[in-house]
Amino acid sequence: MSASRPYRDRQDAGRALGVELAPYFGAPRLLVLGLPRGGVPVANAVAGVLRSPLDIVAVRKVGVPAQPELAAGAMAWLAGNVTTVRNETVLADWQRAMGSFQPQDAGAADRAFDEAAAISLLELIRRDKLYRMRRPPLDVSGRTVIVVDDGLATGSTMRAALLALRAQEPARLVAAAPVSCGNAADAAAVADDVVIPWNGAGLSAVGQAYAVFDQTTDDEVRKILGTP
Repeated sequence: MSASRPYRDRQDAGRALGVELAPYFGAPRLLVLGLPRGGVPVANAVAGVLRSPLDIVAVRKVGVPAQPELAAGAMAWLAGNVTTVRNETVLADWQRAMGSFQPQDAGAADRAFDEAAAISLLELIRRDKLYRMRRPPLDVSGRTVIVVDDGLATGSTMRAALLALRAQEPARLVAAAPVSCGNAADAAAVADDVVIPWNGAGLSAVGQAYAVFDQTTDDEVRKILGTP
């Protein structure tokens, strides 16, 4: 791979990440969790390297109006409980941009976030039911848990997942991703360890670290998890 694209695809990235996570091989009650959808193929490769069970924690970014791919925050669904985080920097930038072409409305960002979060919650519940069908509620109490995504952009989805999992008191909580666009601080504030082999500071998107970065489908996630 070139310096700008160190990973061939998510499977290649997951194998490389698994090597970096080798100190956790054999950890008591180890569990690897992927963040749907794109984090699941990466997590599957990590779990293969570490010979760990694999599961998921349902997460969903909360996008700003007209820019749904820009995360103003994120939500995680775990054992029937919802954890929500807000990216105040993104919300403030959006609020200022709105004020440049229409009268300033101090509550516009909050209302926009709440509306987008309500939609995201429906998708969260759908994902959890679809991917974890017939599985018992996820319980990570006392376990060594490695949470894997395909990359950190704003870091909001990883932070939401970590906060949700932290509430269940795992023995050790690790945040892991093949690349970060320079936004790992929020994860580091919640996790006991952060493992990111490649610093992509300056990249405008996680996908720029991959030669192939196709959208992961529901069917792919279900196949990886063995969901009927």
